[in-house]
Amino acid sequence: MLDKIFRWLLTVIGLVLGYALAGIFVRLDFFHQFINFNQSSISLIIFYIVCILLFGLMLYVIAPFIIKILWNITGFLEGALQKIPTNDIILSVGGLIIGLIVANLFIGAVTKFISVASSTILAVIGSIISLLVNIIFATLGVNIALKKKEDLYNIFTFMKKFGKDKKNKGEAKTFNSQPKILDTSVIIDGRILDILKTGFIEGPIVIPSFVLEELRHIADSSDSLKRTRGRRGLDILNLIQKELGISVEICERNFENIQEVDSKLLKLAQALGGKVITNDFNLNKVAEFQGVSVLNINELANAVKPIVIPGEDMHIQIIKDGKETGQGVAYLDDGTMIVVEGGKKYVGDIVDVTVTSVLQTAAGRMIFAKIKNAQDKAV
Repeated sequence: MLDKIFRWLLTVIGLVLGYALAGIFVRLDFFHQFINFNQSSISLIIFYIVCILLFGLMLYVIAPFIIKILWNITGFLEGALQKIPTNDIILSVGGLIIGLIVANLFIGAVTKFISVASSTILAVIGSIISLLVNIIFATLGVNIALKKKEDLYNIFTFMKKFGKDKKNKGEAKTFNSQPKILDTSVIIDGRILDILKTGFIEGPIVIPSFVLEELRHIADSSDSLKRTRGRRGLDILNLIQKELGISVEICERNFENIQEVDSKLLKLAQALGGKVITNDFNLNKVAEFQGVSVLNINELANAVKPIVIPGEDMHIQIIKDGKETGQGVAYLDDGTMIVVEGGKKYVGDIVDVTVTSVLQTAAGRMIFAKIKNAQDKAV
């Protein structure tokens, strides 16, 4: 349907073009040698009709080829633009506009000089200079905007913060919290949703566009396990955006010269002055080395586990056999493992035990205990 509209539009353009060219041909002395054109002669009318129909028919015939070329050019430009981040496109357009404004301010003085001189040669030279100045300043504007985009981002962030501070001036003093940047691993893990629901984490939650892209690649993986984890991560993000009252922002900033997602996360945290939320042990260590604040979900989970001390009594159900002879294994609600000496024969039973020792490891906390009744009988 759209192709037909364009074809008829080009045909109309051909008809108008034929009429305009016929008027030009009539004024040429060359045609007067063959045809006697008068203001009201039939030959003049016929000539106009022939030119109009000829150029209209020509545009109608070649319109499909022109439309095909236009669609190819449009597809190429669209594909190229999709690879460029949205923020870069906005900055480029802004730089282009500023460059053209500066160019036209400069051209104004040149145009005034040419109008005074009233010379044809100077007019041509002035037109060429105007075109070149527009091209040069437009290119400079785009290049400067892209090369200085990090500084511009910082200025925009400062202005935004300044505007908020000005708006809240005179009101009760509030503390601005740091942005929290989510890592891919912590999104897939899923526990971040429950933590955010509790309200213990404040401030805007920042989800980088390159993390979203990594999640999309994982969700499209041929490996079924990776695909499931990726889709789970995307579902968690949707729940965070829809169900929580906390501010969630998608950050389009990308660091083209950095390939690894973890390095981009740390760079973004430094630029925004925020903290990275992760459960990746290696990322945690690298962040500490670079001076970036990290909130580790695993460390939080270990910190909020119930504290037990030797000699404390517990009421638990022994689930399975332990690795060593005679041992039984139980678990607390938070997943903490309890190894019970002599608990093998109580597998499946709910018993009272006494804590003998607590071992803290990198993987979490492990509790060792023994059957309380057996202890009483031994006494």
